[in-house]
Amino acid sequence: MHYFHLVSIIGILMSCAYDKIPIRPYLTENIVIVVMDGPRYSETIGDSTHQYIPHLWNDMRDSGIICTSFFNDGVTFTVNGHVALTTGFYQSIDNTGLELPAHPSIFQYWIKDHPGNSTYTSLICSKDKLEVLGNTSDYQYKNKFIPTSDCGINGNGSGYRSDSITFERVMSALTTIKPKVLLVNFKEPDFSGHTGNWEDYLTGIKQTDEYTYQIWQYLNNDSYYKGKTTFIFTNDHGRHLGIGFQHHGDGCEGCRHIFLYAQGPDFKKGILNSQHASLVDLHATIKELLHLQNSQTEGHVMYSLFKEH
Repeated sequence: MHYFHLVSIIGILMSCAYDKIPIRPYLTENIVIVVMDGPRYSETIGDSTHQYIPHLWNDMRDSGIICTSFFNDGVTFTVNGHVALTTGFYQSIDNTGLELPAHPSIFQYWIKDHPGNSTYTSLICSKDKLEVLGNTSDYQYKNKFIPTSDCGINGNGSGYRSDSITFERVMSALTTIKPKVLLVNFKEPDFSGHTGNWEDYLTGIKQTDEYTYQIWQYLNNDSYYKGKTTFIFTNDHGRHLGIGFQHHGDGCEGCRHIFLYAQGPDFKKGILNSQHASLVDLHATIKELLHLQNSQTEGHVMYSLFKEH
């Protein structure tokens, strides 16, 4: 009698183990991510005047959520920060574009789940080295499910290009190809920050704020994207505090503390979120919205962003 009772319990447990986790219904059909490369929090959300991000603070803020305790908890270089966002894992990776990420990206997982639709995922980046985000050294995904890529002058190793060119390419893609999963990188203010020119660094922040606002406006007015798109605006790393703003790469507050703006049909509006989160958590949240159930991540879904169901 006890034997059969035990078998019955085991059978129930096994049945539960193989049940799929219910997929939550979301209104999001498209994800557009814009990365402002390398501003400090103290010149973006952390500045009480918000003078360098007027569009984000005055025009975009009330339509989405701004996260005030958002961090890069890994290596604070460009490729590393972007890899954390796109793969969901912090990795010590070569920052020159000579090494592939160890884990597949959201692009590869999405393309695998949507065979034949690789043209609907895209990397459009001012920095050429970020082309590595489209591939991985993972043997199951290496050289498979590759998104379209428009990085640098002409791909990895060709050098950086002007953000104005990147902006034109982004707007062209949005109006013609209509990508469903898009990541954009603007090299400013990081590029000017490394020159040590403080005024150019600040101008770079304002310029990227302007480009991002125009992208945001288009997404909120175009019939294909309106009401069906989650828009992410963030940065990959900060910079040293004080007079050391020219550089970055360690674990100081200036390098780690970054910003996050998120707007979408499944998110709350008009709030400042102070819950601690990081780049890998943003990946997990995107993974959740796109129902990428086969994707792995060390992050946690930022459920505090979501509307009540």
